[in-house]
Amino acid sequence: MKQEHLLIGEITKPQGIRGEVKLRHYTDDIDRFFDLEEVLIPEGSGFRTLAVTHARVNGDDVYLTLDGITDRDQAEKLRGAKLYVDRAHARPLPDDEVFIADILGLPAFDTKGNPIGTLVDVLTPGGVDVFVFKTPKGNLMAPGLKDVLAEVNVEEGRIVLNEVRLAEVSVYE
Repeated sequence: MKQEHLLIGEITKPQGIRGEVKLRHYTDDIDRFFDLEEVLIPEGSGFRTLAVTHARVNGDDVYLTLDGITDRDQAEKLRGAKLYVDRAHARPLPDDEVFIADILGLPAFDTKGNPIGTLVDVLTPGGVDVFVFKTPKGNLMAPGLKDVLAEVNVEEGRIVLNEVRLAEVSVYE
């Protein structure tokens, strides 16, 4: 099921005294923050929209200045806040990529059609993503390699794994 809002980061702390915040980003395209005009912060049963007035990147760190957040105390109140964009403001993906939010919860099968489990998380430690499936034997962790992931089909709502490669490279936790 496609999510209406996509998580792009989490505020980790205030930066300086003028309201800037440091962000842990959840995107592989860090430059996307330079074109970001607004973010959505969960509030009650909906979202509050904040305009992004300035963005800067230093290495792998992202810093944002948000409209109306003018001092360290206001920025501190945002610590831990998750930042989202709606799909209309999401970056376009290449044909062979999907948003993680769109595949979480999908059932996984082997190439013979046998059920494996349900995708519960995708870890992004760098290099290769790690797909975590909840199975009857526990959590199965498998690298997101093309020879392991035979098919990721958002439209049909399923993931197909190559059982031979899966046996070689996966681990249970």
